[in-house]
Amino acid sequence: MKKNKYKQKRDEKSNSPFDKVKKFCPFSQPSSPKIDYKDVRLLSRYITEKGKIIPSRITGVSRKKQKELSKAIKRARFLALMSYTNKSYLS
Repeated sequence: MKKNKYKQKRDEKSNSPFDKVKKFCPFSQPSSPKIDYKDVRLLSRYITEKGKIIPSRITGVSRKKQKELSKAIKRARFLALMSYTNKSYLS
């Protein structure tokens, strides 16, 4: 009987950093911004300082929208609207 009580307490007090927190896609709401390669400010939020695209498991973007987002980022880089790397030279 003690094991059963212990298990219930453990389930109630779950302080694990890996708890399931439901994420929602920021582009799937009705009033959300559209993904466009010309919107550099929006696209730069999904790029790290080194220039890598942040994965959807961190940002919470759905699989379909993540594909559109990565295509838009790659197109903006190709058209020189964004840099492939974030080069900052200090003088």
